[in-house]
Amino acid sequence: MTALPGETPGTVGTDTPQDTVSPPEAGVEGPEHAEAPDASDAPDASDAPDPSDAPDASDASEDGESSGTPADSDDDARGDAEDAEAGAAADAAPAEAAPAAELSEAQAELAAQRELRERIEKRKAEKAAPIAAGTGLSGTAADLLAAVRAVESGEKAGTAFFDRPAAAPASRRPAPAAAQPPRTPAPEAVPTARTATPEALDAVRAVLTEGGAPEALARPAVGALGDQAAELLRTDPWQLLSVPGVRPEQADGFARALLGADCGPDDGRRTAALVGWLLERAALQGHTALDAEAVRTALAERAVGDPDAAVRDAVEEGVALVFQEGDEPSADDAGTADGEAGDADVAREPVQVLLGLDRYALAEESLADGLARLVNACEKAADWAEAAATAPGPSAAELIRTTAAAGLVAHSGGEAARAEPAALIAAARGLGLRALGATHSEDGRRRLAAATGDPDTAVTLSGLLSGAQGPGRDEDGALALDLLVVLDAPQLDVEGAAVLVEALADGARLVLSGDPGVLGSAGAGRVFADVLASHACPQVVSRTPDPGPIGELVSGIGIGELNQVDAPGKEVVIVPVRDAGEAVHRTVQLVADSVPRAFGIPAEETQVITVGHGGAAGTRALNEALKQRLNPGPGRFGGFDPGDRVVHVPAPGRAVPGVVLSADAEGLRLDCGGVPVVVPQERVESSVRHGWALSAHQAAGMRWPAAVVVLPGDAAQGLSRPWVYTAFGRGERHLSVVHGVDQALPHAVAQVPAQERTTRLRPLLEALPTPDAAS
Repeated sequence: MTALPGETPGTVGTDTPQDTVSPPEAGVEGPEHAEAPDASDAPDASDAPDPSDAPDASDASEDGESSGTPADSDDDARGDAEDAEAGAAADAAPAEAAPAAELSEAQAELAAQRELRERIEKRKAEKAAPIAAGTGLSGTAADLLAAVRAVESGEKAGTAFFDRPAAAPASRRPAPAAAQPPRTPAPEAVPTARTATPEALDAVRAVLTEGGAPEALARPAVGALGDQAAELLRTDPWQLLSVPGVRPEQADGFARALLGADCGPDDGRRTAALVGWLLERAALQGHTALDAEAVRTALAERAVGDPDAAVRDAVEEGVALVFQEGDEPSADDAGTADGEAGDADVAREPVQVLLGLDRYALAEESLADGLARLVNACEKAADWAEAAATAPGPSAAELIRTTAAAGLVAHSGGEAARAEPAALIAAARGLGLRALGATHSEDGRRRLAAATGDPDTAVTLSGLLSGAQGPGRDEDGALALDLLVVLDAPQLDVEGAAVLVEALADGARLVLSGDPGVLGSAGAGRVFADVLASHACPQVVSRTPDPGPIGELVSGIGIGELNQVDAPGKEVVIVPVRDAGEAVHRTVQLVADSVPRAFGIPAEETQVITVGHGGAAGTRALNEALKQRLNPGPGRFGGFDPGDRVVHVPAPGRAVPGVVLSADAEGLRLDCGGVPVVVPQERVESSVRHGWALSAHQAAGMRWPAAVVVLPGDAAQGLSRPWVYTAFGRGERHLSVVHGVDQALPHAVAQVPAQERTTRLRPLLEALPTPDAAS
């Protein structure tokens, strides 16, 4: 059949799986990308953590979606993020290579709160002034910038910084030189974990044993708290909540074992740790801040007698920052967010007070300032009319004209609309500008390169920021670019976006392009949606429709309609099933037999997508069945065999599909889209899993010739319009829907998406001076 019997396939709920402003409850962790352990992984009311609750990457992430609850669909998305985080902790906190991770680590210091307050005041006082580039640089880039400015001002001679005269700055070439001969990429090494000292591990094990906690938590505890973890845990047992996978009831049991009668529910150490834990859990669901009232409610549910005082103390101790509209609030405001000043008769002011972690507050402030800098510093009189006149379509021409007159542009559209940013890049390079496109995945990079006809025009965001791809940095430490087009913009989290924007020089243009209907980023924030909602820049909405029956189906889902489509070539096929067992059987049959026979698409080019990791038809069960059929073997390399399809999670929020090549003393060798990757042995269990079946969040930003979307009956509550929209749009030539959720599918598509993530970026952008903003 070509459409759902009596109904039509649809998309799912919200840009973050069931994102709600309330903090996650005991059984609710984060979105899919975090794959945090859900209630099934934690003891019901045990006093101390059980060894089975230790952060295990595969179980922690995969079980997070097995229950089929709305929040469980988010466990799948953020599952990969926390999977990587838990595995990293278990192996003693790897040194992250990504700039976003380095930025987050620096921001975690307590002094960041004072720095943020100073920056807020400075921004308010100098709103109209232009924002200088490079103010957020650190390390080598900051030193280089300071040196350049010292030479320019005459304060120091150039020879004070160089042993020999510096070469003349490279001029901006009109266009890239002839393409270099292709290079064989060197194997990409995964960052290895920082080695914990034996003494630190032994000391932590002793404290854990004394508190009745499993020794397996020793390594992740040292990774989270450092070599002084034993001393910190002894003086403040609730610091155990810093270890991924540990829940408040487990930390309470640990504290009671260590402190005895001195342990109470209103202990300041406990309440501060709970506030931080609530905000961290909210970040896994995509929120950069939480309503103070929601935090107080959650504290009361966890036996805190005076939630107001607990919030005030947490703010004063720097655990959280407090924000509200209008004048900057005080710590007392956080404790009485509803305006109660002690007099019950005093009228309350309708002011929302938010609590947030300093790392996300600083990232949003930096990102807002950086975007305003790009808007204000760009040349507004550029003439690209001739390039627009030769554009391949009216939407591409509009995008070229708009980009010529603006430093920041938001472009939205479906899969077919990706041709428009490709046309913009080609036009800009034809004008002699250094233009580049960046994508979320290696698959997206290949598709963009094919659209532009030049492999040098496309990079991945991670490769661009790390320096492994792209033009590198100029003498000021900024990316040597005049125009950067970011595709898959909904996948940008606030920390990654802040690092990216900070890396752009004054005068550079930035185009954020993506489909607003897909699932949001793995990390906290909703950058693309906030930019669109703030009207901080011109917006170009593509008028290019997605072609074919799949495009027609997905377009209808985007507006809440699950329409039957005419698919004469069986581009869309619905396979009804009665239960999860039948769903797994029919999925294997489709991938191994039906799709290759009917469409000539081999099994390795067909991607299975399902709602969750756990359950009878989750990614774990499906991968086990698909491996047995497609590549049986003993799993001699840590559970993997050569030829196994896998997904590698090198950092939270990044899911990279690959194929196992071999293994040796250095680790597991993968081929990830033509890029060789070596995963150290100690990281395999936490960062690699089989990949014949993925979650929709893992599949976002990628496409395959064929997709098989599995909807078992227990997944009904995990569906939402963005989920269905994302999953159904992953197939290029063919889509099979293994359908066992009955009316839950059209209901999810028709339902208005759930409440969005709570962020501060939109009001920050609305408050900043943006003279070119489109109304």
